[in-house]
Amino acid sequence: MTLLPHHSETLVSALSKKEILGHLIRVTREVNYLDARTMSDPKIKFNGMIGQEGFRISKVIDRGDTFLPLITGEVESTPRGSIIFIRYRLFPGAIFFLAFWSLILLAFTVFYIAAIGNQTYGFICLGLAVFNYVLGMFFFHRQVKASREVFHELINFEMKGKD
Repeated sequence: MTLLPHHSETLVSALSKKEILGHLIRVTREVNYLDARTMSDPKIKFNGMIGQEGFRISKVIDRGDTFLPLITGEVESTPRGSIIFIRYRLFPGAIFFLAFWSLILLAFTVFYIAAIGNQTYGFICLGLAVFNYVLGMFFFHRQVKASREVFHELINFEMKGKD
């Protein structure tokens, strides 16, 4: 587990770049939260966009999750398949709120210890800041694991279908 909300991996696939991006296109939709008809397709596994060189997606979820990772990736062709470079990170809004509350609690720590002289409250605020950050990282890495499983299943399913 890393101390920052990011994770990266490199996958090597026997599939061509065109096959990987084509399969991702079939299971990805652009998000339109105003149109309920686009939200109910069970074949769709990801929300986002697929481009010529890579993708920017997130796992489809039924209810909101602050720590859902944004998955960005590039696919490069090789003579025997392709290489997929994947990065998982928090959405900018989630990074903002995680940093905001951690910094607010650290500011209260300094305020209580330095200005008021109440070390008990200062250490409580410091403990809450650390707990807030650790809990955020735990939930982020749990969601990365779930998103990785869906993505790897997708790639392995396509490879099984080629045999």
